[in-house]
Amino acid sequence: MADDALREARQHMEASIESVTHDFNTLRTGRASISILDDVVVDYYGALTPLNQLASLTAPDANLLVVQPYDKSTVESVEKAIHQAGLGLNPSNDGTVIRIPIPELTEERRVELTKVASRVAEQGKTAIRNSRRDANDIIKKLQVEKQISEDEEHRGYKEAQKLTDECVERIDKLAERKNNEILEF
Repeated sequence: MADDALREARQHMEASIESVTHDFNTLRTGRASISILDDVVVDYYGALTPLNQLASLTAPDANLLVVQPYDKSTVESVEKAIHQAGLGLNPSNDGTVIRIPIPELTEERRVELTKVASRVAEQGKTAIRNSRRDANDIIKKLQVEKQISEDEEHRGYKEAQKLTDECVERIDKLAERKNNEILEF
């Protein structure tokens, strides 16, 4: 029964790590990456639609993204959505293809992005700790209701802490890698 609580905690912790990874992938690092555009949505005939469902996205080199809408009539609205996404990008189109040059990051912007990355990592670690707390609450309840022994309770707490430590360490490594990527020149 305590194992069920730990299994559920592991699933929540893994989901937290995936969320942090996704958020890190959307942070601009001065290198072209199509994941920068993951959160861009386009008003497509009255429906907000993710950009990657409306267009082919490529990064032909380190300083350029190319967006080729499947429907040529959406080029202007796709360009507008990218511009309004708040990514600090300046797209331009030739009527069929949108080119997005990726500008070099200033030192000030790099420092700002490392702070954002640290915030994202801290939110992920908080979510992991909350999952541990929830698992511990379930384990305590099981022991109070005499469904598990005190030894099983202590083992459950120990396993929950071990799992938490492993997941927090993984987020720390992701954050360190992302910060190094941001600060590279």
